[in-house]
Amino acid sequence: MSFVTVRNLQKHYGDTAVFSDIDFTIAKGEFVTLLGPSGCGKSTLLRCIAGLTGVNAGQILLDGQDLVPLAPQKRDIGMVFQSYALFPNMTVEQNVAFGLRMHKVPGEQACERVAQVLKLVELDTFAGRYPHQMSGGQCQRVALARSLVTRPRLLLLDEPLSALDARIRKHLREQIRQIQQELGLTTIFVTHDQEEALTMSDRIFLMNKGQIVQSGDAQALYTAPVDAFAAGFIGNYNLLASEDASRLLGRPVHSRLAIRPEAIGLTPADAGEAQITGHSLLGNVIRYRVTAHGVALVVDVLNRSAADLYPDGQRVHLAIEPGELREVA
Repeated sequence: MSFVTVRNLQKHYGDTAVFSDIDFTIAKGEFVTLLGPSGCGKSTLLRCIAGLTGVNAGQILLDGQDLVPLAPQKRDIGMVFQSYALFPNMTVEQNVAFGLRMHKVPGEQACERVAQVLKLVELDTFAGRYPHQMSGGQCQRVALARSLVTRPRLLLLDEPLSALDARIRKHLREQIRQIQQELGLTTIFVTHDQEEALTMSDRIFLMNKGQIVQSGDAQALYTAPVDAFAAGFIGNYNLLASEDASRLLGRPVHSRLAIRPEAIGLTPADAGEAQITGHSLLGNVIRYRVTAHGVALVVDVLNRSAADLYPDGQRVHLAIEPGELREVA
């Protein structure tokens, strides 16, 4: 049974539609990511669920209750923003306790809940510090704790990691996912970062131009894109026009073709049909730029040894598994 149900949701500003006829369901305890480029409507959709932005039509049901008529503070939803939005004149403990004060939770009970949630986000030893004494990652954990301490029915995360450096972002996304699973907390996460979506989510809703164009788990979205946009946004697919695909494969192809860069094998061959035109080291992967029959391709190969590196200009043979080819609209 669905815990969150969105039906025929519409939002527009004047004649400009942000999204229309949005429909989806989310199970209790599920971690769902709204993924898409800037301007696709994902953050506006999240704000509509939170009640911070009004809708023009449709329903938002949380455990069977329609949230649309309710004010934000009546929805029992926690939200974490990209900006920490902490009170600078309050300590960590006071910032986290603020929501409990608004809910008139008794003092002793509030102190106990604040201590529990600070321990959960590994900030129990920082309770007396002020925001200016904390790193960006620590401040974001305070913001997360502030949302969790009220024990919301639904947690909304609006690109909370985008302002952090890569190392802290990776650690914090693992921590958020661990806490979410430990609490069994239904969560909707907004990001434009495909790696975050693929590694954190039970399901992903891929959005473009105000529509959910594809939904499913990470494996489904990565290996079976429904169209050229999905293939171009998830992973680093080679997207080939039908003419280029026909020339590359030596047979007629009547639609655009998507080929994952790691699905192409390279073998050194003096008379090979392809040539290495460049390469980039991406840590454990080497990304080659290859030209074959006048078609430019990107090929990803595991970086096993420096001795295995193909130099620029090397002739190679391509091995493409037919089952890895995806026709896309």
